[in-house]
Amino acid sequence: MDKLIAENQGLRARLAEAEETLNAIRNGEVDALVVSGVNGEQIFTLQGADYPYRVLIEGMGEGALILTAGGGMIFYANQRLADMLRTPLEHLIGATFEHWIAPADRTAFQALLHLDQPQPQRRIELELVASDGTVVPCYLSLSLFQMEDVQCSVCLVATDLTEQKRSEALVVAAEKLARSILEQAAEAIVVCDHSTRIIRASGVAHVLCGENPLDQPFERVFPLQQADGAPFSLREIVNAGQRRWVEVRLERTGSIIYLLVSVGPLVGPQGDPLGSIVTLTDITQRKAAEDQIEQLAFYDPLTRLPNRRLLQDRLRQVLAAGTRSHRQGALLFIDLDNFKSLNDTLGHDIGDLLLQQVAQRLIDCVRAGDTVSRQGGDEFVVILKDLSEQPEEAAAQTQDVGAKIQAALNQPYRLAGHDCRSTPSIGVTLITDHQTTAEDLLKRADLAMYQAKAAGRNTLRFFDPDMQAVLEARTALEAQLRDGLRDGQFLLYYQPQVDREGGLTGAEALLRWRHPQRGLVAPNEFIPLAEETGLILPLGHWVLETACAQLAAWARQPETAGLTLAVNVSARQFRHPEFVGQVRAVLGLPSVDPHRLTLELTESLLLDDVTDTIAKMTALKALGVGFALDDFGTGYSSLTYLKRLPLDQLKIDQSFVRDVLADPNDAAIVRIIVALARSLNLAVIAEGVETEGQRTFLLDSGCRDFQGYLFGRPGPVAALWGIGSAPPASS
Repeated sequence: MDKLIAENQGLRARLAEAEETLNAIRNGEVDALVVSGVNGEQIFTLQGADYPYRVLIEGMGEGALILTAGGGMIFYANQRLADMLRTPLEHLIGATFEHWIAPADRTAFQALLHLDQPQPQRRIELELVASDGTVVPCYLSLSLFQMEDVQCSVCLVATDLTEQKRSEALVVAAEKLARSILEQAAEAIVVCDHSTRIIRASGVAHVLCGENPLDQPFERVFPLQQADGAPFSLREIVNAGQRRWVEVRLERTGSIIYLLVSVGPLVGPQGDPLGSIVTLTDITQRKAAEDQIEQLAFYDPLTRLPNRRLLQDRLRQVLAAGTRSHRQGALLFIDLDNFKSLNDTLGHDIGDLLLQQVAQRLIDCVRAGDTVSRQGGDEFVVILKDLSEQPEEAAAQTQDVGAKIQAALNQPYRLAGHDCRSTPSIGVTLITDHQTTAEDLLKRADLAMYQAKAAGRNTLRFFDPDMQAVLEARTALEAQLRDGLRDGQFLLYYQPQVDREGGLTGAEALLRWRHPQRGLVAPNEFIPLAEETGLILPLGHWVLETACAQLAAWARQPETAGLTLAVNVSARQFRHPEFVGQVRAVLGLPSVDPHRLTLELTESLLLDDVTDTIAKMTALKALGVGFALDDFGTGYSSLTYLKRLPLDQLKIDQSFVRDVLADPNDAAIVRIIVALARSLNLAVIAEGVETEGQRTFLLDSGCRDFQGYLFGRPGPVAALWGIGSAPPASS
């Protein structure tokens, strides 16, 4: 042991001496360096003339070292090796190089040193472990030097492979990731070369094409079609040199698959183009959802015809095309006559079948480029385009189509075992002024359709320009109605109701409009418009409130406390879901006796929805409100319905009373109404009584209550006191 330590100390001394000599050469102080072995033999000589080689070794980017021929002790090392091993250079000299070699590679290293037949150069790959534990992958190149025909030295150069290993690992990882993406991607991914030949493809791409796509032209494997039917060309897109997204379709085994194709370049490390990457995403379900959304948004679900929204778009297209071509067009508004009666008698299912057959017949009557639309209910609209440039000829062409439609829709229908008939009323307007709006054209055709209805139905009428003035007047009247409601221009007139002795029993409240320019406007001029526009709801509520306030005023005076007040209720008002609650709220006013209030309903209102009508009437009857059936006998009364309804009074319409003395039929009808009312335990009142003769006949027929000009015209509440006793001054 002591001997080994002594030898080691001697070696270190010689190495120190060699280092000093090396420094002297580096500084130009000596001309040569002699490196000796452990036993003192000279094994390596670095002459001053070799100085450039020494500089080369010191400056090289790789680690370099000189070892003893047998034991592997470091005689010389450059700074690069010290940096690789994270060890000061002075600690390397005299140390055993194997100390820094990973244990797993030491056997290979020793074998390299002791080869029996040494070769001029040997090379192995191993790992060095630096002083801080860092693993440094390396190549070790062994060179044997001969001096004077004697093998006297070994020189090893270590190359750090860390970055190379990292790069190789990245390449492997990237390749593995690329394979994983291709195998697991939800889309079909295809990699093509310059000639659009497929060189890589994902698993989904294999499934999509149904075969092995590799090494085949893209267009042969994927015969795609664009939306316009043209074949999809990958080569054209690649030649254009731009990224593209294209929706296409692919036919496979009788079905159509919709795909979104994305094409992008495949480039090399230096940005040089190598080919293209094509991604094919299945959008079949999305297209189906889009089609369904379009159907819901633009088509009628029952008939599959364009709805009003799509019709207006088509109409605007016709207007725009007519501006360019100067050709005429036409709009036909079709309404089925008595469709509601068919629905009520046979049911909505049968009505739906009728609408579907009407839709098909209309389609059969027009050209492929024309449009048939359902607007809702039993209303249809037909757009005819590309008619003659001459309005007279265009009108004749439209007349022919209209006649064809009439003939088709007049044919009988077989609906679920029922033989049915339906006729159309058709309104027509020509599209001559292409600056007209779509909405105005629809209004004109609608007005013409109502002319056809008024002419007896099952006929066709063209729009009359004079009707436009009526339409504009109607629009102005609607605006004035709104202003009148806001400004309090409405008031109630009262027409007296009397008993057989002529005594005042009550009155009917009648709405009047005191127009600031036109004066007093009669109800028949504005009530229908109020019904159509919905203004009847606030108007009707105001009438009810005002009438009940009048009842409250009468109730405060003994002379008028027993009077009743009849108020007309519109169908739209009665059908409102909150009607019962609104009446209940009004009856909550102080001094209002519900038993003094009578609501007058029409026959058409009662028959619209009998179940709902009875429920509402019953609820209000429980509060004490009475009900009268107005204009009895003029509608389509059903005695079954009449028996079920909780009525209190029938009103004989003035159309029967007017000719009761001259027309035996009217006289008979009056007697029957009075007898019917008596059998149903209902009161009866005759309206429109204007002469004593009429009054006498009604008395003789059993009628005991009357209303008409004979007893007083409608007027302010003060006018009532010409009948019977005068009221207190406060009324």
